[in-house]
Amino acid sequence: MFKLGYMQTAYVNRLTAYGAYISEEPNGEKEILLEGDKKTTLTVDTAIEVFVYQNKSDQMVASLKRPILCVDEIGWLKVVGKVKSGFFLDNQSERDAFMPNDAAKRGVKIGDRVLVKVLLDDRKSLSATMRIYDVLTSMPDAKVGDTVEGVVYDIKSDMGAFIAVSNQYHGFVPKHERYREIVEGAVIQARITKIREDGKVNLSIRQKASEQIHDDEAVILSELEKNNGLLNLSDHSDPEVIKVQLNMSKRAFKRAIGKLYKEGKIELNEASIKLR
Repeated sequence: MFKLGYMQTAYVNRLTAYGAYISEEPNGEKEILLEGDKKTTLTVDTAIEVFVYQNKSDQMVASLKRPILCVDEIGWLKVVGKVKSGFFLDNQSERDAFMPNDAAKRGVKIGDRVLVKVLLDDRKSLSATMRIYDVLTSMPDAKVGDTVEGVVYDIKSDMGAFIAVSNQYHGFVPKHERYREIVEGAVIQARITKIREDGKVNLSIRQKASEQIHDDEAVILSELEKNNGLLNLSDHSDPEVIKVQLNMSKRAFKRAIGKLYKEGKIELNEASIKLR
């Protein structure tokens, strides 16, 4: 059965004056119209990738054009229209995605680019929501140490970053794990560090300590070389100063300089470190 809102493989069943009719399998019984392709150069039984959606008459049809976002995908769409009940978002498809007022955040206006998740509404039409947290679920079979991929959909400076893992599941990068700048809409890879009682997962964008330390050492050595072999940092330095200058935590900094010192690569002083 064709899936509304997704890209999928279809086969050309027959050609008419209205365009090509396609089915899920060669010579399939259930077929739909490939809209916007009346002067088709396709041939019968050709396999094609199509986007399936409902037209204005609520009929299931297809297009060869891939939209910006399919159902269950997260990304940026531009607000191109407004009515009393909500907003229209340009999805680069035959029909705009509709975002109801209760799915929008305060202050949205025409011309804005908004981060949304695309869904199907009760009428099987493309819908969108900026309230991504509300449409995510707990991650099944999550394991500490697993690497996952997700979209950053919200950042709170006093808490951390909220991640939609695989566009479906709740993920969270706590503030103390954010030693690399990330922005809303970014696709990141992260490691599961904790599975909470409610099934939501805490994530880290840092490697395991045994692997991360080599990167931290490289950063410190690089900064030393840029500054004529001297950095006015030590294990007594303020954590925020270390974070601003090296983009790492004080704990990671102390671990890295300890290893560099043991390897004879740096000298440690009361208020500085020096390249040997």
